[in-house]
Amino acid sequence: MSSTLSILSAQKNENVTVDKRAKASTKTILSIAFLMATTSVGPGFLTQTAVFTNIYKMDMAFPVLISAFITFGIVMNIWRVTGTSGLRIQDLANRLAPGLGYVIGILLALGAVAFNFGNVSGAALGINVLTGVDTVWGALFTGVLGCILFMAHNASRGMDAMARYLGLLMIVLIAYVAMTNLPPVAETLTAAVYPSSYASLLLPTLTIVGGAVGGYYTGAQRLVDLQSQGGNDIDTIKKAAWAGISIAVVIRVLLFLAVIGVISTGVALDNSNPAASAFKLGAGSLGYHIFGIVLFVASITSVVGNSYMAVSLVKTLFPFVARNEKASCVAFIVVTTLGTVMVNMPVFLLMLAGLVNSIILPVVLASVLMAARRKDIVGDYKHPAWLTAVGALIVIVMAGASVSNISNFADKFII
Repeated sequence: MSSTLSILSAQKNENVTVDKRAKASTKTILSIAFLMATTSVGPGFLTQTAVFTNIYKMDMAFPVLISAFITFGIVMNIWRVTGTSGLRIQDLANRLAPGLGYVIGILLALGAVAFNFGNVSGAALGINVLTGVDTVWGALFTGVLGCILFMAHNASRGMDAMARYLGLLMIVLIAYVAMTNLPPVAETLTAAVYPSSYASLLLPTLTIVGGAVGGYYTGAQRLVDLQSQGGNDIDTIKKAAWAGISIAVVIRVLLFLAVIGVISTGVALDNSNPAASAFKLGAGSLGYHIFGIVLFVASITSVVGNSYMAVSLVKTLFPFVARNEKASCVAFIVVTTLGTVMVNMPVFLLMLAGLVNSIILPVVLASVLMAARRKDIVGDYKHPAWLTAVGALIVIVMAGASVSNISNFADKFII
């Protein structure tokens, strides 16, 4: 009798352990997914989407649709290879060609500096909308808050939880404004497939993809930190990737619907702050304050996620950074916060950072695709040939289009 009770007790404990592991796995997947989504849909993406929708009107539905497919190709390739190899992006590149990882890591970290200027500016503007506090003080408050989040005990777990809860809040708030001013459905669907000019939409497509890739890199680096490696964990990696892609796409579509719903009524957005203008025109004073919350949420999660990503890209290259990871994240936030206070060009910097990242992306993705074929890097993992083909197509198209669109960017935003 006692032996039977012991067996039943052991089985019960085993079931509890399995249940706990399943819950922990689900939480891990959602944490990585929301971290990717909230970091990729930051103030940069908010600004870029509003600016280009104001320019291209209903045709902007096409870049939004295409960017969803490009996101799938990028995330599925990068996350599978980094996750199964257990190597960060810069370390994969160094395995392929010694020194390549230093080039990629430093370039992406510098791109993160430009984006964090915009992230801090976005949070400061959100605070200004909500409280009326001057943006200089809002930027300083954002910097202090970001530093506190990193200096807190178990900062990485706090970052994951913040991404989950604030990500859900963003979806609810943006959905409210989108549903308040729904654009003509048939016209929107038609423009998503048959815009008036495919060629003219290369620039907005590249820029919004480039404006979001920081989130994809952040998710990949976080996968490695959480030790989601080994071919037997490929299911967790795929689930996390699908969840991240789905959340990011939902937020993007809702944001586009919110902006185009306002523009389709015939009004023009304020060029000095097009995203805020869309929310205010769409839902009045309430919409304007909702924008303040959305912008602050998007910005503070991006400040934290972007700082983590920037440091993770160089910490394996420079041992001093690895030994002082928290301090390095704090230093990154302090430098970009002070830079934001001194330089007042957030919209231009966010647009430029999107273009620069779209130029760097083909190098990063090409390195990952080559690493996927190296057994000394990914072990027994077999990367699907069709995913490699999708990734290669993105590399070719993005590389060619990015170079040709530098002059288009200059014409619209510099000259």
